[in-house]
Amino acid sequence: MPYKISGYKSHTARIIVLKESDWSIESNTVVSGSGAYEIDNLVSGTKTVFGRASSGWIEGYGSVNADEYSSVGGDRGVFDGGWNGSNYSNVLDYITISTNSNATNFGDLTQIISYAPGMSNGGNDRGIFSGGNNGSNVNDIDYITISTTGNATNFGDATIDRYRAASASNNTNNRGVTGGGRTSSEINVIDYITISTTGDATDFGDLTAARYGISATDNGINDRAVFGGGYDGNYFNVMDYITISSTSDATDFGDLTAQRDYMSACSNGTNNRGVFGGGYSGSVIDIIEYFTINSLGDSTDFGNLAAGTRQLGAVSNTMNDRGVFGGGYTSTQINVIQYITISTPGNATDFGDLTETRNSVDGTSNA
Repeated sequence: MPYKISGYKSHTARIIVLKESDWSIESNTVVSGSGAYEIDNLVSGTKTVFGRASSGWIEGYGSVNADEYSSVGGDRGVFDGGWNGSNYSNVLDYITISTNSNATNFGDLTQIISYAPGMSNGGNDRGIFSGGNNGSNVNDIDYITISTTGNATNFGDATIDRYRAASASNNTNNRGVTGGGRTSSEINVIDYITISTTGDATDFGDLTAARYGISATDNGINDRAVFGGGYDGNYFNVMDYITISSTSDATDFGDLTAQRDYMSACSNGTNNRGVFGGGYSGSVIDIIEYFTINSLGDSTDFGNLAAGTRQLGAVSNTMNDRGVFGGGYTSTQINVIQYITISTPGNATDFGDLTETRNSVDGTSNA
């Protein structure tokens, strides 16, 4: 019987399917526009699937069965929870990252929560939110299917109750990590999960220094995560890195342009540029800075947010090069969403609004 390969994309792409039995081309198809796609009438068996955009980037998936989900990366970002100045929130909002607009309600977390960092396994479409605070620190981990609106489901437990931590992943390689944060004091703990498999987190190693209010981003399947900033009574400009697939302690990467906490971070994935935006060091900060994820060194000025903002969330469509910042606190809670082109330094531009005014949000995407 014939089979199909289907998934989600954010732009026109050429999808090439190879038969692993003899590495011949089974199909070579252009799928246009954005959203869901299907390639029908494939022969049953194990495949390698490549998606190539007109811009030249390529994403590949090996050992894919022709009736299972595949993808060349999505374009949906999801922001979670937060604090509106009076109450904690369980709201999940979503946006189409490449299209400026207001956010739309996605569903609800399993509980009201703030400071729950997000990560995902990219085109495999699972988003994770870990830990947080709702008056007490929690160790709960929630998951969602990013392309399908609905409420979150319990995934398992982190190794410790904490909030103000940061998360990253190696994308479709399926490992997520969460580091730092605060219990009754700042901690250096990193733990990890297998994103596609529900269960409790496992110890990974330690950051170079215990701190909370940190941020993290990664270069996806290239397997490096970078943690930046934080606070332990003093503000940090430290950047640490880990190899996500190898449990170990973090190593010094370089320094931020300024000491601060409560930033947010995103990247353009395997194109290897990470950005940190906003933060706080006695006053709110509007700085955006960038660094090359696969090359150790200090960060460089990128531009500015619309206003000094702390406790904001960030998502990106990775190789499609757009980073989006949502919510946060200026002199009050805001619902502002703004965006940058990650490969091109410059100031952030208005994108739209979240469904609720709130800070202490985080985000993830299926890119």
